[in-house]
Amino acid sequence: MRASQTLPDGVTLQKQHVCHGGEQRFYQHDSGVIGLPMRFSVYLPPAALAGERCPAIFFLAGLTCTEETFMIKAGAQAIAAREGLILIAPDTSPRGAGIPGEADAWDFGVGAGFYLDATQAPWSRHYRMQTYIVDELRQLVTALLPVQEQAIGIMGHSMGGHGALTLALRHPGVFRSVSAFAPIAAPMHCPWGRKAFSGYLGDDESTWAQYDASALMSAQNTAPFSGGILIDQGLEDPFLHEQLQPEKFALACLSVRQALNLRCHAGYDHSYYFITSFIEDHLLHHKKQLQTYR
Repeated sequence: MRASQTLPDGVTLQKQHVCHGGEQRFYQHDSGVIGLPMRFSVYLPPAALAGERCPAIFFLAGLTCTEETFMIKAGAQAIAAREGLILIAPDTSPRGAGIPGEADAWDFGVGAGFYLDATQAPWSRHYRMQTYIVDELRQLVTALLPVQEQAIGIMGHSMGGHGALTLALRHPGVFRSVSAFAPIAAPMHCPWGRKAFSGYLGDDESTWAQYDASALMSAQNTAPFSGGILIDQGLEDPFLHEQLQPEKFALACLSVRQALNLRCHAGYDHSYYFITSFIEDHLLHHKKQLQTYR
């Protein structure tokens, strides 16, 4: 779809930029699931602009980020242009819900939706990021853009890495490939996760496992991703031991014989300098798996 064409009601193209022969676009739309306007960004490679249907990869960003962060900092567009991949990045939470205290903490509320469906008031009315991404946004972009509907992958960073792993494990028929940078891999066992889960899901910890990647993987009967899962982790990441705990996810994968390529890198931290260093490997990981569904 060209930018000059009529958009569906409630969808606006806020800005666009030519980038590596493709287009970087930023949209806003009225979300029925969230009940508020939501923003997302899209990179369309030259092949998509020429009318070819392309595989798509969702990128879920981390705490405090927006739909712009990945597109501005990761350096992914040049690779996506070359490989014919559409990139989609949603915002990290609802905004403007008017919940008292929603912006008081950087690790809960605005910018920290944790890619789940909240069940506790007052968050349950608007904080429904799982349903928003898996159903509403996915259906919107496949209708709006030349996305191959059966060739969609998902990846993310930190909180977004948690989101990518959990959404992929909960919806393997939707997301055919998955990878993560420094994910919160066992949120039931770290301060970030426990704060988010208690606030969004309540104090009954038996309900938390549905959004814990390590618990979800341990509960699998068979390995869900035959092409393997890729995770990159910096060893100088200040959050590694207390918040991220990738070793728990690795043990869970081992228990169900899920192939996992967990790469630990000396000297690298938690920043987008780390992400841009290995983003090409992740995009190629997804393309290899998604091309089987073309």
